[in-house]
Amino acid sequence: LFALPFPLARPAAAAVFIQAALRGWGLRLLPTAFPAARRNPVSPRGRWKNENLAENRRRRLMRDLGIKREVLPDGRERWYGCGKDTARCFGTVHARTPQYLLAGRWTPPCCLRALRETARHVAETLEAAGVRYWLEGGSLLGAARLGDIIPWDYDVDLGIYREDLGKCRWLAAAAAGEAVEDAEGFLWEKAPEGEFYRVHYSRSNRLHVDLWPFYPRGGVMTKDTWLGHPQDVEFPERFLRPRVPMAFAGFTAMAPNNARAFLELKFGPGAIEKPEYPNPEVKR
Repeated sequence: LFALPFPLARPAAAAVFIQAALRGWGLRLLPTAFPAARRNPVSPRGRWKNENLAENRRRRLMRDLGIKREVLPDGRERWYGCGKDTARCFGTVHARTPQYLLAGRWTPPCCLRALRETARHVAETLEAAGVRYWLEGGSLLGAARLGDIIPWDYDVDLGIYREDLGKCRWLAAAAAGEAVEDAEGFLWEKAPEGEFYRVHYSRSNRLHVDLWPFYPRGGVMTKDTWLGHPQDVEFPERFLRPRVPMAFAGFTAMAPNNARAFLELKFGPGAIEKPEYPNPEVKR
């Protein structure tokens, strides 16, 4: 028992059960095996204080154990991870490899939830403004592979037509150098790394969607900022004529009309069937 990382954490039953289950230990918890001492009736205020203390202990336990989501017996969910008013669950990404991958984990479920919300919001905003966009890079790969964000990804990539920038008030403001918060609390800004844009989940939580402005040149779509990613290549505009709907992250997004050919142009043959971490030299 004392080999557990938190052997005396409270609430004791939940702490022992979670840590043992992660190690594959079989055990039966009998929380009522030892009767509690008889006490005087608790006042309503005392009962509220006890409930509040138990809730705080449970939240602290979940934080210490790194648990982000709990599914209750009745099917409801409780979340303990990041939100709009907190920082995201991981720090700076080095060599396209987030720290959770190095720790042997995939994207925390709260971060995936925030990315899905941000992607849906951005897509709906662009569509309402008449900005032509499409799923790009790893996000298109996730859509083609499983209709969702890749389970270890840390952002969402969308391509847009550069000439449509002025149609969206938030993008226009970002292009003018302003970092602007929209009515839903999402933060739009120009990326410091080059000529593209970011929409963050909030000012506090920097989970984001990258918007890459492409423009046609002799029938080929190109852009002004290249960061050396595998998908950083030009492509024929015919892939966008027309764009087609595609299931992604719980909503319908627009995508190139031949996702397989588009992805194999960018990532190589068999890209959809061969999952790979962002930087295989760092983490396989």
